[in-house]
This record gives sequence, structure tokens and C-alpha cells, in this order.
Amino acid sequence: MIRLAAPEDLPALQDIECAAGEPFRALGMAAIADDDPPSIEDLASFRNAGRAWVYDAGDGPVAYLLAEVVDGHGHIEQVSVHPDHARRGLGRRLIEHVAEWAAREGLAGLTLTTYAEVPWNAPYYARLGFEILGEEALTEGLRAVRAREIARGLDAWPRVTMRR
Repeated sequence: MIRLAAPEDLPALQDIECAAGEPFRALGMAAIADDDPPSIEDLASFRNAGRAWVYDAGDGPVAYLLAEVVDGHGHIEQVSVHPDHARRGLGRRLIEHVAEWAAREGLAGLTLTTYAEVPWNAPYYARLGFEILGEEALTEGLRAVRAREIARGLDAWPRVTMRR
């Protein structure tokens, strides 16, 4: 079941993020696997804004999605599924849920940034209808998102911005 995150869910979201990072290690992306999860404070700010959703398997969250609004679009800041629950469509369900939220909010669609060559990143999102944006199509807000990612060192591997 998809629901808004509750305050008591936030430590579980950190655990999901750490577990979801581990598969990157096999791709030679140990820095991503070792990256710290979002802080409780950061997660709480998404939750307090009503933009943090979890997939609860009955005994707590096993996947989550964080969103913000960037230049009139719902922007998927993070979507993570615990590897023990992967390949069951949970990420897709969360993305569809946030697409419905964006439509209700009158937003023009969804955007996200992701790794271009990681199979469960850009190729996966393309299957869900996202298209890669060229540099010339990036809005000011998306440029700011990319600048923050570059500052964090996430561009050590090719990244793309996508929109649906």
C-alpha cells in the first residue's frame, strides 16, 4: 500500500537507501553504494511538505519516493526500493502515484535526474515513458538540481535529466 511517510518511517527510509545503494558496488560505483542516506532532517522536510511516500508491505516501508516541485513539474528527487523487494513493480507504482499527485497539483509532468548507463536507472525510466532532455531544454530549476549533483560528485558517471 502506498501512503504518505510517517515520522516513525524515516529511519527505515535511511535503511532502504543504504540497501538500495549496494547493487551499485557491482557496477564499479562504490562511492554511490557508500554515500550517506538522506538525513532524518532532510527526510522530515519532504514528509512535512507532504511529498514523501512509502510503499508499506504490511510491516513497514520497503520502498519510498521523495518529490519536489521544480519549474512547474513534479521532480522525483529520490525513489528507492529495498533489494529484497525489487522487481515487483514497487518503484513503478510509486512513480505512477506521484504522477497522479502532480496532475492533481496542476503540474505539467514529472522530471528526474539519473545515471545514464545503470540498467535500473535511465533505461528503466525510459520504459516508463521518460525522455532524456538535452542541455538546451533544461530549465533554471533543473540546472540548479544538476549543479547540486555535480557539487556532490555524482557526475563521476554519466547522468541525464529526463521528463515525462
